[in-house]
Amino acid sequence: MVMSMKQFRIKDNTQARKESFSEIPNLTTKIADKTLEQLEREGIFVFPEVIDDAEDITRDQFILQSFNDTYRSENVMGFLGYGNERLVIESRFAKDGSDFFFQYLLERVMDFPNIVDLETDADQDSRFFNLLLFLFPYYLRMAMRKGIFKTYIRYDYNNSSVKGTIDIARHIAKNTPFTGKVAYSQREYSYDNMLMGLIRHTIEFIKRKPYGYYLLAKVRDEVKLVIDATPNYEPHDRTKIITENKHNVVGHAYYREYRALQHLCILILQQQKHQIGMGTRRIYGILFDGAWLWEEYVNSLINDTFYHPMNKAGQGAQRLFSGNVGLIYPDFISRNSEKRIIADAKYKPVDNIGNRDYLQVLAYMFRFDAQEGYYLYPEAGQAEDRKLCLNKGSTYEKDVVPRENVCVIKHGLKIPFEADDYDCFVGKMKANEQEFKMALQPAIR
Repeated sequence: MVMSMKQFRIKDNTQARKESFSEIPNLTTKIADKTLEQLEREGIFVFPEVIDDAEDITRDQFILQSFNDTYRSENVMGFLGYGNERLVIESRFAKDGSDFFFQYLLERVMDFPNIVDLETDADQDSRFFNLLLFLFPYYLRMAMRKGIFKTYIRYDYNNSSVKGTIDIARHIAKNTPFTGKVAYSQREYSYDNMLMGLIRHTIEFIKRKPYGYYLLAKVRDEVKLVIDATPNYEPHDRTKIITENKHNVVGHAYYREYRALQHLCILILQQQKHQIGMGTRRIYGILFDGAWLWEEYVNSLINDTFYHPMNKAGQGAQRLFSGNVGLIYPDFISRNSEKRIIADAKYKPVDNIGNRDYLQVLAYMFRFDAQEGYYLYPEAGQAEDRKLCLNKGSTYEKDVVPRENVCVIKHGLKIPFEADDYDCFVGKMKANEQEFKMALQPAIR
């Protein structure tokens, strides 16, 4: 019997009454008040990977957090499923079932094809599966920066040049009567291993997709290296390769990127077969960190005038104190050292930029002798920039006055709401981006 599909849609950074989730009670129970780390262990794919040093997306962040009779969503967007229940978490800028803004971020930051959309219809599972496929080039590129994965493999031999452990049973079976050969096995450091085999199977799978050539063309060199490293590839070995990788997860911290790629490849090769679709009793889905996407998107707009330390990649780390103490990763530091500016990308409504955000940016400004700091956020309305001057003095002495030369500014990039289609949305975004960048120019000259 075919079960009817139950689907529900929410937006990031919003609250909704608990009874509104009544259409998807089982899925809600599975994800409510669970952290991203817990959901990752249950099979949810989180992008980018949840790591200890990340500030914006953390292991204790929730998808849905209970507040009395409501659930509050946070900075994640994506898709979740359990049985015949589906949940779409779209950006708060989505309108009438079209999340052009989320699609635009994925296209700009991840170079996703523009066929991505999260509209809720009967083919939602296919859209989720496509998202996994579109991530493959990014993860392959990140992993291959560490070089081709190499590990010990035990090979069986039967010849006269004994160099390893003799296999008595195999020797008797193969070499009776004795002909001068000895059956033995030897551990060798090899590129042609279970993990590289899994990656090769994923590449061959993607090749057969209509858009496979487009995806793999972006990592042509990496794909060639994988193919060259796996001469023993056999298509019928896929099930065995998947099983071996599930039982032998990459554990070394140095190969963290390979562990993430391994997880993605297993999901791609398995989801198609028996995790997507009606009746499955395992939770699955893909979640994107909106804060990370926004920060990387802003970087693409202003990277000619700002440095961009990256905590997830461990690049551009700064220290608050001497003696290598106080690790910090300001989002953006202006390249003009004569008039230093600190900027912080915030994927949150402007009214939610508050006390902790102020303290963080002010500490960075003090550290880099900057007199101006910016909060760069997506603007839902038509609000003008808000300039906040730092006070001096004390209420005890009744001498509080603003410092006109030290201030933070909330500077929004306006997100179009009135767009008939995606192409119209893109055109309006391009115009708004120019306005957004022009407003920053006087500050960094």
